[in-house]
Amino acid sequence: MRFLASAPSAGSTWLSGTLLVVAVLALGLLIAGPALHRRYPAAWWLVVGFPAACLRVSSTWRPLMAGCGLAVSRKPALTVVSGLVGNGAAPPQPRVPRRSAMRPTPGGFRFQVRLLPGQVPEDFVKAASAMAHDWGVHMVRVTLWKPGVVRISAAAADPLKNPRVPRQRGSGQLLSVVVGVLEAGTAWVIDLRRIPHWLIVGATRSGKSTLINALVAGLAPQPVALVGIDCKGGMELSLYGPRLSALATNRAEAVKVLAAMVSETQDRMALCRTHRVRNIWGLPDGARPVPIVVIVDEIAELFLITGRGEKDEAQAAATSLVRLAQLGAALGVFLIVAGQRVGSDLGPGVTALRAQLGGRICHRVADPGTAEMTLGDLNPDALQAAQSIAPEDAGTAVLASADGWERARSHLLSEHQAESIAAEYAHLTPHLPDISDAVGGFTVRLERLDQSE
Repeated sequence: MRFLASAPSAGSTWLSGTLLVVAVLALGLLIAGPALHRRYPAAWWLVVGFPAACLRVSSTWRPLMAGCGLAVSRKPALTVVSGLVGNGAAPPQPRVPRRSAMRPTPGGFRFQVRLLPGQVPEDFVKAASAMAHDWGVHMVRVTLWKPGVVRISAAAADPLKNPRVPRQRGSGQLLSVVVGVLEAGTAWVIDLRRIPHWLIVGATRSGKSTLINALVAGLAPQPVALVGIDCKGGMELSLYGPRLSALATNRAEAVKVLAAMVSETQDRMALCRTHRVRNIWGLPDGARPVPIVVIVDEIAELFLITGRGEKDEAQAAATSLVRLAQLGAALGVFLIVAGQRVGSDLGPGVTALRAQLGGRICHRVADPGTAEMTLGDLNPDALQAAQSIAPEDAGTAVLASADGWERARSHLLSEHQAESIAAEYAHLTPHLPDISDAVGGFTVRLERLDQSE
């Protein structure tokens, strides 16, 4: 009997074995964890990171909502009375917003929250930094999902440090280009059919030129015409020369090219009237003119003036650009306007043009006025995010439109690669005689140069 009492039971043996296995697995994860995390980040997040995040959110949700002022007392009067009487009854627990089940995303998670009566999405936006701190994640974004419901998205680490989206240049659709990766881990696609005109700003070595390289590389294989305006003597856009239908290298040539573009839009309007359609996309395939993408590099050079003659040129260029922005979307003319600095001090033409550019991309800039000019009229949160881009985060940008804003990072595409791609697809360059003649037959000059080489 004494032997039987001291013998270990089957249940205790099983428990000891289970604890031993758990300890061995935990030790293995502790030793091999960093290597597995680096090599298989997605699997690591699903197996280890996401379950741990679920536990953190569940354990902190009620105190976090109360601390951020997002909890509502169930019975305020009863709470006061219980405090006065002091009968020992605990006050009722406050109501907290209800949340849905958490769903994993690449390197993060998301869920929806139903707002309590009297709450607005801005209340949760203000609490985003507190959520990120309590949950130990890199960032938390709050967006409106539908009336009365917000979506909370979190990223465990900065997804733009090492983007993993495949580096494909084209998205398979006309005038649509994959240029990088969004903060959510999905492809960053610039679709000119959806948002036809873009403003791109960024200081030296911020990633602005790399983004333009990616845009040109993605548009080069497509049946579109590319027209360049580079008033710094063509130092930037001349790299794409074989694929450009025209290139203006100073303000006088730019005024002529833009005037020719305005005339082109008028011809396209007449064509649409003849066929009784509202845009060129309703024209028959044989009658539809080629889409034209106008790339303007260093917009400030177009508007800086030192004399009366330059003032007239700058005003003419601004007027033509505004007209193209107003009419171009329906007529197949799209604007990509880039610069290191954009400010109201360049004149009213810049402000009028900015209002017509529905897409904005802001890299790190040297002065806050440029960020304000680019994003201030769209979203104050986007402006704050753009001003926090560090110098070492080259390629990182904030893109904004009427649909909202995102952080993104463009793929690194060197000047040599962009130049090679432009030369590879030089045979697709459409001949636009009226526009190329405005700068003395740019296409013909390039052909002669190639033959001499």
